[in-house]
Amino acid sequence: MKRSRFSEEQIIAVLKEQEAGMPTAEVCRRHGISSATFYKWKSKFGGLEVSDARRLRTLEQENSRLKKLLAEAMLDNVVLKDLASKMYDPPCPCKGRLVLTVPVCTNVSGLSRVGRCCGQALMRSARLVPR
Repeated sequence: MKRSRFSEEQIIAVLKEQEAGMPTAEVCRRHGISSATFYKWKSKFGGLEVSDARRLRTLEQENSRLKKLLAEAMLDNVVLKDLASKMYDPPCPCKGRLVLTVPVCTNVSGLSRVGRCCGQALMRSARLVPR
């Protein structure tokens, strides 16, 4: 964030000058600021005291810090989900039953197996009848 030439105390003093009756153009000319800057300050600090402005600044800093922590945590969560999805082996479609007729469980080597359900490998001709 860009650092301002003016502290919160100085900004509030400028705003109070205008509230005391000095024309806005004169206040801006005296302090070397544009009228857009003055009205931006007025929308942000109008009606605040110095202690309120300090509290506002500390709350904004804390809010920024917490947003950064949340963004990091969300990024970590996405990375962990991605890793978990790569590490997870989906279960065999036969759901643990010894049904060797499921084509997904058929191995390229000619052996038919139940997949990772029971870890057995049988010849393709040895088919079990489902219950």
